[in-house]
Amino acid sequence: MIKKLGVALSVIGLSACTVGPDYRPPAALPDGSTTLIETDANSNIVMAELPAKWWQLFADPTLDRLVEKALRNNTDLRIAAANLQRSRALLAEAGAGRLPVTTASASGVRQRTTSSSSASGSPTGGTSPVTLDYFSVGFDASYEVDLFGGVSRSIEAANADSQAAQATLDAARVSVAAETARAYTLVCSFAVQAQVATDTTQLQQKTLDLTERLLSGGRANRRDVDRAILLLEQTRAQVPEFEAERRAALYALAVLTGDPPANADAEAAACGELPEIEAAIPVGNGRDLLARRPDVRQAERQLAADVARIGVATAQLYPSISLLGGVSLGATGIGDVPKGDSFGYSIGPLISWNFPFNNAARSKVKQSEAVADGSLAQFDKTILNALQETEQALARLTGAIGRERSLDKAVSASESAAHISRLRYDYGADSLFQLLDSEKERAQSRAAAAAAGANRLAAQISLFKALGGGWQNSPPVNEIQVGRD
Repeated sequence: MIKKLGVALSVIGLSACTVGPDYRPPAALPDGSTTLIETDANSNIVMAELPAKWWQLFADPTLDRLVEKALRNNTDLRIAAANLQRSRALLAEAGAGRLPVTTASASGVRQRTTSSSSASGSPTGGTSPVTLDYFSVGFDASYEVDLFGGVSRSIEAANADSQAAQATLDAARVSVAAETARAYTLVCSFAVQAQVATDTTQLQQKTLDLTERLLSGGRANRRDVDRAILLLEQTRAQVPEFEAERRAALYALAVLTGDPPANADAEAAACGELPEIEAAIPVGNGRDLLARRPDVRQAERQLAADVARIGVATAQLYPSISLLGGVSLGATGIGDVPKGDSFGYSIGPLISWNFPFNNAARSKVKQSEAVADGSLAQFDKTILNALQETEQALARLTGAIGRERSLDKAVSASESAAHISRLRYDYGADSLFQLLDSEKERAQSRAAAAAAGANRLAAQISLFKALGGGWQNSPPVNEIQVGRD
C-alpha cells in the first residue's frame, strides 16, 4: 500500500504545474523619455552621481547630526519598520505551506453508560451502569500537495509584499531626511529674516530719532515724524512673526527627530545663517533617478505581488490533494497503552475540488486580474510622477536661484541709494521725504532678499527629496517593542 502511494505521489510531483501568469517586469521607458531636460537650464546642476547622504553637501555638522537622529528615532520610520517585520512574518507563514501540518494529542476519558439487563427469575428487565476508561496518544500529519502551484504563488506574492514593505520603509527614510533638513533650514531662514528685520528696525529708529529732533528744531513737521514711525513699526511688526515661525519650525524639528517639543535641539535653535552648498548640485540622470527612488521600487514589487495572486486565485479552480496520516496508541488501561496491540494507524489522500463552473472562484480570478491591472497603472503613474516631480523641482530651483541673484543686486543698489540719500539730506540737497522713501526701499529689498534665500534653500531640499536619495546606508531604526525588551 505504502509503495503504491509513493509511486502515485511521484507521478503527481512530475505532473505538477503552476497556474496563473508568470510575472515579467514592465518594459523600461525609451532613453529619450527619461532625459532630465531642466538640467540644461541650470548651471548649478551637474550630472554626477547623487551622494547617498546628500545633506552632507551643506557641510553643516548640526544638520548631519539631526538627520542621522531622525533616521533612527522618527515615529513614522518606526511604523514602517514594524510593517516590514509584519510582512516578513507573513512570508514565513506562507513558506510554512510547503511543510506538513502535524498535531500531537493525548487524552484520558472515563465514560459511564447504562445497559439493559434481565435479572434471573425476574419478569421485568432492568438497567445497570457501565463505566469505561480509555487512554490514547496520537500523532497526525497532513500535507497539501502543491499540484497547481497555489502555495508557490502565495509564497511568491508574500515575498514581493515583503520587498514592497522594505521599499516603503526606504521611501519613508527619503521623506524623513528631507523634512528634517527642511525644518532645520526653516529655523535658520526665519532667524535670518528676523535678524534682517531687526537690523532694519535699528536703522529706521535712527531716522525717527533724527526726524523728531528736526521737529523740535522747527525743520520738520508732524507728518514727517508719523511717516518715520509708520516705516519703523511696519518693519518691527515682522520680527515677532519671524520669531514665532522660527520656534514653530524648531518644534517640528524636535518631533521629526523623535523628541517632544519641550526638548527642542539647542544647537538648531542657535542657527543664525543659511546653510549653503558651495559646489554644483549632483543629480545624476533619469534612469538613475528611477532606479533610486523607493516609491518606484515599491510600486513594481506591489505589481509583482498582485500578479502572483492571480495564480493563487486560479489554483482554487483545480482539485486540492492532501495526504493524511496518523498513528495512535489506545487502550482501556493506562498501563496497556504502550503494548503492541494498542497500535493503530491511518493513511491516505484527501481530494477536494471547487469545480471550474463555481462562479465565486471564477469571480475571484477576475478580481485578482483587475487588481493587477490597477497596480500596473499605479506603477506607470509612479514613474511619470517621479519624472514630473524632479523636473518641477529643477525648474523651481532655477527660478529661485535667478530671483535670489537679482534681489541680492537690488539690496546692493538700495543700500547705496539710501547712503547717498542720507548724505544729500545732511547737506540739504534731498528732502526728508526722499530720505524716508530710500529707507523704505532698502527695507523692502533686504526683506525680499532674505525671503528669496529661504525659498532657494527650500527649493534645494525639494529637489533632493524628488531625487529619492537618503535611504542608502541608513542607520537601523530604533524599534521599541510592546512589553518586550
